[in-house]
Amino acid sequence: MPFTKRTKTVWRLRNRSLALGERTAVMGILNVTPDSFSDGGQFRNSEDAIAAGLRMFEQGAAIVDIGGESTRPGTYRRPTAEQEAERVLPVIQEILKALPAALLSIDTYHASTARLAVAAGVEIVNDVSGFLWDEAMGATCAELQCGVVMMHTRGRPEEWKALPPLPLGQVVSMVRSELRERKAAATAAGIEAGRLVVDPGLGFGKAFDENYPLLAHLDAIRSLGVPVLAGVSRKGFLGRTLAPLNGGTDAPASLRGTATIAALTAAALGGADIVRVHDVGAAVEASAIADAILSAAS
Repeated sequence: MPFTKRTKTVWRLRNRSLALGERTAVMGILNVTPDSFSDGGQFRNSEDAIAAGLRMFEQGAAIVDIGGESTRPGTYRRPTAEQEAERVLPVIQEILKALPAALLSIDTYHASTARLAVAAGVEIVNDVSGFLWDEAMGATCAELQCGVVMMHTRGRPEEWKALPPLPLGQVVSMVRSELRERKAAATAAGIEAGRLVVDPGLGFGKAFDENYPLLAHLDAIRSLGVPVLAGVSRKGFLGRTLAPLNGGTDAPASLRGTATIAALTAAALGGADIVRVHDVGAAVEASAIADAILSAAS
């Protein structure tokens, strides 16, 4: 069975760096929101969110990604950038107070939130729009000299249901081409290639079966020459695949844990350097097995 061998590299962040390639890095998801698709409202209380973030590090997370706005389809009451910052900054500050070595990422497409989060000690900006939803983000990240995750998305969440389907044979080439454009935009903004990671954006404007070609061909995304992050955790396309095993109904997010482990293992074997997940402990164990297989195959 062919596997994609990762290239060992060093991801340059704001004040630190992270070695990638030898092991799969697990990024924990910490949503400080009332309406995220999987865990909305679970960590609205700052104390609960702080405890959850610290627990993720105890379980082996390399990074915890903190977000203050849901991109769940159907969520139309978007918080302002100021409201988003009010949600995330206390959590960032308290996690770093309790664990100064914690490596944090901010999940935002607002340049102003990114700036405040980095000033508070965040090392990475994770922009789900790939700099498309705030034209100031590229220059801001270049100035901050932080690590950057640029994700591919097709349209905005409120548009996804109306998007025309993609021919499955074109999904990978489209995402690779558009991520190449996003990488070029980052370079033009002054961001060094060593600070970049790309994410194919599973579930973001890709309907159900359109996601599986991306999982099957992460090597094509790796051909862009920068590390790859895969966010498969509890995604809707997994629930759709499980429908025949769930009485014909899409499995809800709460029942997608095992499917998530299968998908993230496939992603790691396919060349993902980082996997972004809700359940860190299980992901760390699954990644260790995938890494042992990759090591034996090399």
